[in-house]
Amino acid sequence: MSAATAPPAKRSFANSLRPATHLFHRNWLVYKRIWYRSLFFGFLQPFMFLAAMGLGIGGLLARTNPGAFGSVGYISFLGPGLLGATVMQTASFESTYPIMNKIMWGRNYEAILASPLSTRNVVIGELAWIGFRIASISTIFLGVLAIFGITRSPLALLAIPVATLMGLGFSSCLIAFAATQTNDIGFSWVYRFLINPLFLFSGTFFPLTQMPQPVQVAAWMTPLFHGVRLIRGLILGTLDLRAAPWHLGYLLAFFAIGLILADRSLARRLAS
Repeated sequence: MSAATAPPAKRSFANSLRPATHLFHRNWLVYKRIWYRSLFFGFLQPFMFLAAMGLGIGGLLARTNPGAFGSVGYISFLGPGLLGATVMQTASFESTYPIMNKIMWGRNYEAILASPLSTRNVVIGELAWIGFRIASISTIFLGVLAIFGITRSPLALLAIPVATLMGLGFSSCLIAFAATQTNDIGFSWVYRFLINPLFLFSGTFFPLTQMPQPVQVAAWMTPLFHGVRLIRGLILGTLDLRAAPWHLGYLLAFFAIGLILADRSLARRLAS
């Protein structure tokens, strides 16, 4: 019986951790050729966003509507939200076209499954790699926020694991989706009708209290909203300790569901 079709009892998550490091290492060998470019743009993008929108638009808002964002100012409100949105976008990109390439175009997974690795090893290895990428980008982004004087609490360091957890939730669900696709048309729909609306309407750029009640309710049901709330509270030192467990529980459930779906979906696709 092949590893791809082994009974679930023989493919527990605990037994899948060590073999999954081989896939992580494979991705690292590819990435290390371009790591410096990735880190440079990981620094440049948030720096330019905060300079243009935080200082530019923020300065305009400070003159026309002072106090609209409380004592923190617009740039401090915007920075943590952009961190959450950037993590979502990074996780989405890493979990769509690269995964489809390894399934269909490059057929990397066919070669990998010819080794002792199973589909569960593949899922855990890919998510571990994406988690590393998200944590790296979050660390650089947090450094940029510190340069702009936005970080106001030692708890800001906890924003990195929170952002990583949220990104892994998006990533696992999109890996499950990618495994069901026979072309890349579905990804356009995901970006257009899921990622972009979340980017705009999950409290990244403005408080949701400015929106109609139905929009607020819809936003409260999205993972980016919960991630941004936690990240912003940790970075600015305004974390609501009563609501934080609910936000964290939502993100944990989101990731757990995505992990199960990714494991089943990829196993079904590669076994067919």
